[in-house]
Amino acid sequence: MTEERDPLVWALKSERPEPAGYLKVRCRTYVQPNGRESDWDILQGSRTVALVAFTEDDRGILVRQYRPGPGKVLAELPGGLVGPEEDVVNAALRELLEETGYQAGTAEVVMRTYLASYATHVRYAVLARDCRKVAEPTPDPEEFVEPVTLPQDEYVAHLLAGEYTDADMGLAGLVAAGLLKQAG
Repeated sequence: MTEERDPLVWALKSERPEPAGYLKVRCRTYVQPNGRESDWDILQGSRTVALVAFTEDDRGILVRQYRPGPGKVLAELPGGLVGPEEDVVNAALRELLEETGYQAGTAEVVMRTYLASYATHVRYAVLARDCRKVAEPTPDPEEFVEPVTLPQDEYVAHLLAGEYTDADMGLAGLVAAGLLKQAG
């Protein structure tokens, strides 16, 4: 019996210590209030956007794709890079269409945050509603994606389980959509 290979999985060929150029790390030297110097590695990067997106019949939209950090295929929020002069909502709508073939009826930024305390990346969460399929996905050449939709309860459960890379963006979208209750 032959095991069928997932067409989204990448095969690791090699690993080396130097970067490929996708991420830039800089060392910043700071003088602290007590006069001591301290070196910090800072990850530099572009703005990014991730969407919590729902179809017209309230199904959540995800994109199955291989993620090299975790080393496996994950059901992710659609999203990607925001161009230097690009409006965040326009970037979100473009990424949604490219990765899934869906066009949003409405979209709004619901959160802005940094990737981490040692990173310059600014990340945005966008809530998109009333999405409808208008085309086939047209991902970038290094993206191999499979759009999927889930019933709202399964979608919320998936986002709460944290098996994707933008969990903070997912939670922000669920809160904005009114699908998570505040602790009272």
